[in-house]
Amino acid sequence: MSLGGSADTHAAPFTLIGYRYSVYTWIVRGALHLTSTPYKFDDFDPFTQNVDTHPHPFGRVPVLRHGAVTLYETAAICSYLDAIRNGSSLMPGDALARARVMQVISIIDTYGYWPMIRQVFAQRVFHPFVGEESIESTVAEGLQAATPVLAALEEIATERVILASSKLTLADCHLAPMVDYFSRAREGSRALSTYPALSYWWERVSALDFLRDTDPLPNYSV
Repeated sequence: MSLGGSADTHAAPFTLIGYRYSVYTWIVRGALHLTSTPYKFDDFDPFTQNVDTHPHPFGRVPVLRHGAVTLYETAAICSYLDAIRNGSSLMPGDALARARVMQVISIIDTYGYWPMIRQVFAQRVFHPFVGEESIESTVAEGLQAATPVLAALEEIATERVILASSKLTLADCHLAPMVDYFSRAREGSRALSTYPALSYWWERVSALDFLRDTDPLPNYSV
């Protein structure tokens, strides 16, 4: 596995290895769309397939291959794509704005993913989609744990340094699929609606092509 590059890397093809329904795979597909990057997609389900043959050392998704380069961790992949394809146009030049982008990504990864995706979305939306029963107590726990996450994001959106301007950043790219999946649960949608600045951001970004053209579950919600 290589984390380095070469002079010929820019001309090399891209391959994204990921589980089609993974929110993190969706984030990278959105970044590929925003950077107009053509790529091959290899569907890999880490829950059912042999992770010993998988290029991620921890058996997770997604993984990006670009010539001799193999990258994992979603934020690193998106930053790499933006830098080599767009010249970092998805990262603002202002110091505070750049810090806020990284803050949003860290908040959603560290505190938001588990309650919003693994508890609320997975139980309320994805389990019925694959014919499984929801566990109501897990949905309730997820909603409770998501409350401070939404409140923190609301504070950042209210500031209007990012998540409110007409220019997309890597924060939008990272956050939008998470909020999309979360809001497909009726309880998630109701929770989101109580945060006006975040709801305004979501109303604007939810119809954009980078999200809709890469949607792994188009028009499915409960």
